[in-house]
Amino acid sequence: MMKQFRTILKFELKDFFTDKKFVGFTLILALIIAVVMFFPRFSGSISISDEPVQDMNQDLPIMLVHSANEEHGEIVKQSFQTVFFGYKVTLYSGEASDLEEKVISGEAACAFAVSGLDSYTYYVNDLSMYDSNTAHANDAMSIYAMVQSGMTYEEAARILSGAVHQEIVTLGKDQTNNFFYTYIMIMVLYMAILLYGQMVASNVASEKSSRAMELLVTSAKPVSMMFGKVIASCLAGLTQLTVIFGTAFVSFNLNRYYWDDGGIMASIFDMPLELLLYMLLFFVLGFFIYAFMYGAIGSTVSKLEDIGTSVMPITILFVAAFIVVMMALSSGEVNTPLVKACSFIPFTSPMAMFVRIVMSTVPWYEILASVVILIASVIGVGYFAAKIYRMGVLLYGNKPGFGNIIKMLRKK
Repeated sequence: MMKQFRTILKFELKDFFTDKKFVGFTLILALIIAVVMFFPRFSGSISISDEPVQDMNQDLPIMLVHSANEEHGEIVKQSFQTVFFGYKVTLYSGEASDLEEKVISGEAACAFAVSGLDSYTYYVNDLSMYDSNTAHANDAMSIYAMVQSGMTYEEAARILSGAVHQEIVTLGKDQTNNFFYTYIMIMVLYMAILLYGQMVASNVASEKSSRAMELLVTSAKPVSMMFGKVIASCLAGLTQLTVIFGTAFVSFNLNRYYWDDGGIMASIFDMPLELLLYMLLFFVLGFFIYAFMYGAIGSTVSKLEDIGTSVMPITILFVAAFIVVMMALSSGEVNTPLVKACSFIPFTSPMAMFVRIVMSTVPWYEILASVVILIASVIGVGYFAAKIYRMGVLLYGNKPGFGNIIKMLRKK
């Protein structure tokens, strides 16, 4: 049995690594990533023109401010200038009713009509969902009120900034630092399972057109064939990802100085070893359990064009797990009852448990239980998929339903 397994594994790996599309896609993507990582070095070497530097304030969008109390006009303007650095704040001495027309015509990006120490009207053409001008304007109004009470602008700005010494002691996990690791792993797992899972199903379905398969499947153990195909796909995928991410890692470290050695890129490539090992563990186990299911379904399909509809239930299951995990990741609430339950269900635990480990403190026995359940499920699904595979590759004509497959297995 082991000899059959090794023979099938070598054959499938050779098929992957001699595929021009597979090798070409890997090399091209690695080259693109290397160029991106080297870009700061190249862009930094471009000579800067000796032309005189223009006043940057001339390129800023205009913000008009109007004070109902004309004597306080300059105070209002200065207060807004203190907090708005991205605008050229201009005092408007006309009528407040004209501000609306100025904004509509495009003469000003926005405008504020200050009617008192604690009231104003904000004029803007298209209000963005990310518009924070009113929050800054509230600070400007606070400065305006404090200056009116006798403070200087510097004193008012210092009080408003509220410079307070703080010290944070993290006793568990830092979600801010670990968010990028988690997000990348989940996205890589999502794309890899959809890509390689479909590839396994397509390869199995295409083999049914070969009459030699009928002889092979009756002489070789179905477990050896199924495990050989899936493990070969996993090794090929890991090799491809290693080349791609290895190129990114080496290229980034060669250009770390040009990336300022401290941004998002640095935090991604400085992933702790513990998290990297967890990522590989759940990635491999998650890949196996879905690849076995894709392979089993692919063996029951007689035509390649039926692959998409046949594997749809598996894809929906995986996408549902992905949505649950991404919602928990985006909210930061990774220990809700739903996520905890998903971390022990083998079809969702590769993503759910990894998210909990990286974003929170999880007891060791929960991690062990999740891994043990997942490993047992991979073996069970693998053997069950092998049984379906042996029966499915000999079936032609209409694709049998799930109920018919179960009946045939029970008769067997």
